[in-house]
Amino acid sequence: MARHDIIVIGGSAGAIETLTTIVSKLPHNLPASIFVVLHISPTRESLLPTILTRAGRISAIHPSDKQTVQHGQIYVAPPDRHLLVENRHINIVHGPKENRSRPAIDPLFRSAAINYGPRVIGVVLSGALDDGTAGLRTIKKNGGITIVQDPADASYPAMPENAIYNNSVDHIVRAGEIGPLLVQLVNEEILSEGGPEPLNRNAEKEVAIIQQTLEPKEMIEAAEDFGRLSMFTCPECHGTLWEMKDGELLRYRCHVGHGFSSDSLDAEQGEKLESALWSALRALEERGGLARRLAQQSRETERESLARRFEARANEADEHAASIRKVLLGNPDKPLAAAR
Repeated sequence: MARHDIIVIGGSAGAIETLTTIVSKLPHNLPASIFVVLHISPTRESLLPTILTRAGRISAIHPSDKQTVQHGQIYVAPPDRHLLVENRHINIVHGPKENRSRPAIDPLFRSAAINYGPRVIGVVLSGALDDGTAGLRTIKKNGGITIVQDPADASYPAMPENAIYNNSVDHIVRAGEIGPLLVQLVNEEILSEGGPEPLNRNAEKEVAIIQQTLEPKEMIEAAEDFGRLSMFTCPECHGTLWEMKDGELLRYRCHVGHGFSSDSLDAEQGEKLESALWSALRALEERGGLARRLAQQSRETERESLARRFEARANEADEHAASIRKVLLGNPDKPLAAAR
């Protein structure tokens, strides 16, 4: 009989401590393979495999592309690469970012659900925003088991809260209970592989987009199949976003593959808006400074009328700059994305 032998875990801010707690409670001979995605800097070396290996009794590594999947091993997504799992092997790809991250949690969860169905256990840990929510939904639809860290136990509860709100979660437990629960579930037989909902073919297309295995024409056709064109543009490449609706869950993807949940899109637009406003503030202050320098030069050459025009231009630039500075600094507790 088949067992739940594919464990996929996703976390972000505050998740390292939870991960070390989980692996410390797993036996060295666990008959399962564990895959971990943690949002990390793309430019720094990741020490997570070393941390997890020291914390428990199972070796953790950054896998290589096409590496064979083995039980009793923890595979950690390397920096700036998506970790995907296929039938009996691993894919490491530099595909488009999803939910502003690479590695991202949803691509791993989605690929596991497609290839292993009821054998998958999906786990969402502490983190901001909602990466992992859509992937956990795919795992559940394909007969897998879903676990979410209790938001009250998480350093950053947003990711667990979103996963719970948008999914029918099987287990909501504290960090110290996740490891023993995984051991219990891994040792249970899958009584029946019937019953999961038919696989949404879009999930397979989304994995192919992350892997960049589709031709440009196929990428556009796949995007058109996801849903309807929206009025929004991709913050990464400025292409059009397609809106995908799965129950109450709204997501967006452009035809080259960048994907966003509604929360991550809002956060990314807020950051882009802030960057644009700081650029506008700098340009206005530079214009005002230049206009004053030109007014001074005009007075030195006894061209008073021209000097007054430059001063008026400088004052206008100052007024606009003051308005932008008020938006940027006026309410530090209210993010720009919400201010819109």
